[in-house]
Amino acid sequence: MPANNGATDDTSGGVRSSDRADLDLLVAAVEAAGVCALGYFGKTNRSWTKGHNSPVTEADIAVDRLLRERLTAARPDYGWLSEESEDSAERLQRRRLFVVDPIDGTKGFMKELDDWTICAAVVEDGRPVAAAILRPTTDELYTAVSGGGARRGTTPIATGGRSVLEGARLAGPKGLLPRHVAYSHEPWVHSLALRMIYVAEGRVDGAVARENARDWDLAAADLLIHEAGGRLTTLDGDPLSYNAAVSRHGILVAAGPGLLADLTGAVAEAVTDIDD
Repeated sequence: MPANNGATDDTSGGVRSSDRADLDLLVAAVEAAGVCALGYFGKTNRSWTKGHNSPVTEADIAVDRLLRERLTAARPDYGWLSEESEDSAERLQRRRLFVVDPIDGTKGFMKELDDWTICAAVVEDGRPVAAAILRPTTDELYTAVSGGGARRGTTPIATGGRSVLEGARLAGPKGLLPRHVAYSHEPWVHSLALRMIYVAEGRVDGAVARENARDWDLAAADLLIHEAGGRLTTLDGDPLSYNAAVSRHGILVAAGPGLLADLTGAVAEAVTDIDD
């Protein structure tokens, strides 16, 4: 059982105080990480590639190190899963763990664009309970805590109320989007988390992620979408479970409740057309 570091699990207002304390910790960590990342942004960085031709820079490693030092020092009994840290099966024995993407959208970071983020979540028993996502170039901070809603800064956010797929604003790989319905395709965003955040704040009506997204790409954004009134699911309509032995997921769909079923069906149809 994870320690709550002196906080009681009072649930007044629907939020456990231990989750609130974890959120405060995440916010402080990602804000410090943002300062670190901006120190590398727009400068020459050593870079290399890892599996699936994914780029890594020295900034990714520096931010990962900062987050790990800060977060695990404060919660030494939590597990750890990060894109830029060597994975360990030891995390599977932990009820709570940090799930971190030091720089989500490294390609955008390398191109000196503003569509990259720093993502951190606390996952308990397979589901996120606290999340913080920072977009350092615009100083936008998105947060969520289980039972407490989702926010951009101090402003509550919510998914849109659209229930008709025709004319919807959609984000994601065009090949996975509806084939037989007219919609508005939003510009590509390098950070998958940011693409999902746009659903949480109603900037787009729905978003799709291609297969092979990992826990660190999704956990923080998942909680934001859920607390904003929407859902992030598999094509079978199932919620995601985190901290499994394999952290990779299939094709995913995010939307508000009125659009989710139709969008999921349309994406499933597009996948079938591709397979055929």
